Amino acid sequence: MTPNEVSPTPANTPLPDEQPMQSSPAQPAQQQAAADLVRAQIENLYNSGASANTPINQSLETANPYDRTHVSNPQPDLEQWKQYHSAWQTYYQKYYEGYYTHHLKAISQQQAATPGSHYFANQPAEAPVETTMSNEEALFDLRQKLLQKVQKSAKKVRKSRHFIPLTSAVVVVLIFAFLQYNSIIIGNVMAYVSPGNIDPQNIVIDPTTSVQVGPEPRLIIPKINVDVPVSYDIGNDYASQMKAMQSGLAQFAIPGADSHPGQIGNTVLAGHSSNDLLDKGDYKFIFAQLDKLQVGDSIYANYHSVRYTYTVTGKTVVEPTDVNKLVYPTTKPILTLLTCTPLGTALHRLLVTAEQVSPDPAASAAAPTTTTTKAASIPGNSPTLLDRLFGNNG
Repeated sequence: MTPNEVSPTPANTPLPDEQPMQSSPAQPAQQQAAADLVRAQIENLYNSGASANTPINQSLETANPYDRTHVSNPQPDLEQWKQYHSAWQTYYQKYYEGYYTHHLKAISQQQAATPGSHYFANQPAEAPVETTMSNEEALFDLRQKLLQKVQKSAKKVRKSRHFIPLTSAVVVVLIFAFLQYNSIIIGNVMAYVSPGNIDPQNIVIDPTTSVQVGPEPRLIIPKINVDVPVSYDIGNDYASQMKAMQSGLAQFAIPGADSHPGQIGNTVLAGHSSNDLLDKGDYKFIFAQLDKLQVGDSIYANYHSVRYTYTVTGKTVVEPTDVNKLVYPTTKPILTLLTCTPLGTALHRLLVTAEQVSPDPAASAAAPTTTTTKAASIPGNSPTLLDRLFGNNG
């Protein structure tokens, strides 16, 4: 074998570095020492990360020049990791804080330009942002939450199997209450509305002036805009009075108070201040403003083509059974107007009395001979719904 020839190495033959270096008596002591030193240096480099600049004995100059030492890179410690993480966290926090603040301002400006818009209700949920809200934004958010709760509750109620029965019950109660108390509601409305129309020829400037009038009996009260027909000589029972008051006023004649205009004694005329909406007649609220009359106001009664002028002298409230309040001795022609009070009820009766001033009361005829029967009570309104149901017809 020449020096340039290299003998092949079998595959299963260990490399020189892998073969165990065992000392033998034939191996020189210097070679054994060099091998131990190389082994120590290699272990030091790979296990303990020693620097590649560690001095090596001059005897290692025969080592493989292509071998390289390995030194691991230094790793950052815990404090450096904390600083690194904090820096990035601060950066992202400031970035998103600025982004969402700008976003909220833009939305506020959009809402101010278009009132009633519900922007947040149509937007997808976003990550919460820790930012300070203005009072307007806080109120808007609160209104939206309340609206959502109300809508949710209303939806549950509508879906409930009790919704339709409860609604029906409420409607029935409201209808019943209106039918029972409609006279109170409408009566108070009519108290602020003129209950009649005055014919211009019935406006009297001088109450002592004789005016030619027609034969139809009528009562005229300019202060409360009343011009209404009157029915005389009818029965004083409840049915007769209610029927007559469908066409205007009704004379309520009782013994001692059954005079007519132009006669000495008390002429009593009854009319409705309010009545049930379902009842017939166009004069159910003709005396709705009767309590506005004061002492000195004028009242005019047309009877047998003569106009009689009366001046109010007083008014009082009595019970329905106080029929005797209409009967008292007098030497003058007296007119008494009566109606129910308080407005919309038949609890009491309002009496407005007036004395004749024209034509001359001294020329009045004598009181008529009593041919009427005494009534048990003063007429009032028609029965209410409950009265009709339970048979109480007044």
